[in-house]
Amino acid sequence: MNSSAIQVEPIPMLDLGAQYRPIQNEIKAAIDRVLESQHFILGPEVKALEQDVARYCGRQFGVGVASGTDALILALSACGVGPGDEVILPSFTFIATADSVSLLGGKPVFADIDPGTFCIDPAQVAQKITSRTKAIVPVHLYGQTADMDPILELAARHDLYVIEDTAQAIGATYKGRKAASMGDLGCLSFFPSKNLGAYGDGGMVVTDSEEVAKRLRSLRAHGTTKKYFSAEQGWNSRLDEIQAAILRVKLRYLDGWNAGRRDRAARYDRLLQQVPSVVAPYTAPSREHVFHQYTVRVQERDAISKALGERGIPSTVYYPTPIHLQPIYASLGYKQGDLPETEKAANEALSLPIYPELTDTQIDSVVAGLADVVRK
Repeated sequence: MNSSAIQVEPIPMLDLGAQYRPIQNEIKAAIDRVLESQHFILGPEVKALEQDVARYCGRQFGVGVASGTDALILALSACGVGPGDEVILPSFTFIATADSVSLLGGKPVFADIDPGTFCIDPAQVAQKITSRTKAIVPVHLYGQTADMDPILELAARHDLYVIEDTAQAIGATYKGRKAASMGDLGCLSFFPSKNLGAYGDGGMVVTDSEEVAKRLRSLRAHGTTKKYFSAEQGWNSRLDEIQAAILRVKLRYLDGWNAGRRDRAARYDRLLQQVPSVVAPYTAPSREHVFHQYTVRVQERDAISKALGERGIPSTVYYPTPIHLQPIYASLGYKQGDLPETEKAANEALSLPIYPELTDTQIDSVVAGLADVVRK
């Protein structure tokens, strides 16, 4: 790695155009199919995608919704989460995981993370369970699953629901089991930047329960059980046909894209062995990572990120302020030091560009620039 050749070609943080170009004819044909049908909401494309994604995740049923956030809200609601109920989840995640609980009147209870994987620590979950606990929401962060067996054992012992937040980890595995296949429900996001991304918003809940799937379909359509007859409060949260058609095309490529991400991550890993002050991502035993993000740990993270940007090398911080310390949850009384591993990760985590189309030269340039910056 020659620091004099820090950047040879432009390096986007994410290059969706590079993903689109090889499949553009298939994508256009899928969109045209919907336009010709003139069926835009909850039609055959959504139904087919629900079946395809459920099968991919190792589930019986899929229910398409408007976003990954809605997937969480509807899943929590289907499990009966409401006012006064506590839901245990990590603070080191996107705000939607906690906000979904609050929107139903529930109380998010934050547990610390495993510093190796950045995912919720089952031992910390065990300490947070009370008589008011209704569910656990493990977040499969950055593309790697949480340690699910102990979480599932805790849930069984205390009669709790487990809702997997799989927004960043579709295709990841835990002891041979697919992410979103292990809890009572699994929630997916099809936000454009995800490993399986739509060209707009979208999400899905997958489950093995026919009864829960039926309830979810009611909840996504104003709580209706038949036309113009609402049995309960619901939402308008429907995955549209054009997005479903696009996702059906892209799902066929997902395993190959995830393999490409692992290959790109392996190159980063090899090069970063020469940069001891940068801690490369850790993949726990018996887990297969899909590297939605390639997230390293560095000291003086903000200064390093700024210096990289000045050299034309992109990086992103997910997430700079843990949820338990954000103003929205000030009333819960958390303070600095309550979740030490979460707070440490929030100060050190730095995500580098990662996608299958990232070239060797681009990765070499990122690592050369990073090595030069941390050295200085």
